Amino acid sequence: MWWPSACSDCPAAEVRDAVHFAFTAQQCEFRDAVRQLLANECTTGDVRLAYESPAARSPRWTRLAAMGVVGLSVPENLGGLGLGLVDLVPLLEESGRVALPEPLVESTALTAPLLAELGEADPAVAVSVSRWLSGIAKGEFAAAVGGLAADPTSGPVAVGGATGADLFVLVAPGPGGPEIHVVGSDRVAVTPLSSLDPTRRLGVLEWMPTPDTRVASGPEAAAGMARTSDRAAVATAAQLVGLSDRMIGMAAEYAKARHQFGKPIGSFQAVKHMLAGAQVKLEFARPAVYAAAWSLDEGEPSGSRAASTAKALASDAATEAARVSLQVHGAIGYTWECDLHLFLKRAWALAEAWGSASDHRQSVLASLTALP
Repeated sequence: MWWPSACSDCPAAEVRDAVHFAFTAQQCEFRDAVRQLLANECTTGDVRLAYESPAARSPRWTRLAAMGVVGLSVPENLGGLGLGLVDLVPLLEESGRVALPEPLVESTALTAPLLAELGEADPAVAVSVSRWLSGIAKGEFAAAVGGLAADPTSGPVAVGGATGADLFVLVAPGPGGPEIHVVGSDRVAVTPLSSLDPTRRLGVLEWMPTPDTRVASGPEAAAGMARTSDRAAVATAAQLVGLSDRMIGMAAEYAKARHQFGKPIGSFQAVKHMLAGAQVKLEFARPAVYAAAWSLDEGEPSGSRAASTAKALASDAATEAARVSLQVHGAIGYTWECDLHLFLKRAWALAEAWGSASDHRQSVLASLTALP
C-alpha cells in the first residue's frame, strides 16, 4: 500500500514500504502561506467572536478566496485552481489547527468538486452550475451539504453549516433512484439548531425538490453521493488531524508552565506518557489521511476503504487528544476563559460528523470481507 508522508521538513515525513510520497514544494509553500494568514486572522479571540455571531462568510473568507483557497477545487475556466484533494488536505489541516469557523469543507472539499464532476458529465448541468462554481471561487458563496441519506418528504433535515449558507447541495428520492439538487438559499427555510460548537451553524431545513434544481439522478446521483461521502470523511479527518496537533501542543505548553510539588507537571512520567500516547495516535492518523486523499484523487478501487480508515483513525486521534489535553489542564480546562474548549468542542463534533470511528470501522470490515 502507498502510505504518503509530508514534505521532508514536516513532522509526518518518513519513507514507507515501497514509494516515498511527499508534498511538492509549491504545496508546502501554499500550506505555509495559509498557516500564516490564519495565525493572524483566526486567533482564539476571532473564534470566540464567531461563537457570538456565527457567519458563513466573513472578511477572512474573502481573503482566503483571494489566495485561491476557497476556489482550489473549482475548474480553472471558472476562476478556480482546478486542483485535487491532495492539494487541499494540508490546507484543511491548517483550518482545523485554528478551528476555522467558515465552511471550507462544505464549499471547497464537497460542493465544488461534485458540481464540477456533474458539469463535466452533462453540458446542460455545466451551464446551470457554472454560476455557483464561479461564486465559490470568488468567495461570494458559501455552501452547505445535506445529509446524503436525507428524504425531505419525511420531514425537516438537520444540516451542518445551514444557517447563512448561500446554496445547498441536497438529496431527494426520485422515481429512478436518488436525486441531487442544488438549491439557492431563497428556496430553503432554515431554522437554527443549538450545537455544541455554534460556529458549525446547524440548521433544520425545509425545502421542496423541483426539476429545475435537479443536477443528477439515478446511478449518476448515487455515484456522486458516494464520492462526496468519501471526500467528506477525508476532509473532516484532515481537520481532525489539525485539531489534534493543536490540542496536544496546548497541553504540552501548559504542562511546562503548570507547577506541582515545585516541578513542572510535564516532568512527571504519567503526564509524559499521556501526551506521548496521544501523539502516537496522531502520527498514525496523519499519513492515513494523506493516503486516502491520494487514493480518491487517483480513483483507486480501494479509495472508499482508505477514506474510512482515515476517518476512523483521525476521530480516534482527536478524541484521545481532547481527553489528554483536558486531563493535563485539569479543572481549568472546563472553563470558558480557557481557550482549550474551543478546540475540544470542534473535535468532539467532527469526530462524529460524516460517520463516527465505529461507523467507518464497520465500512472497512464490510469492504475487506467482500474481497474475493
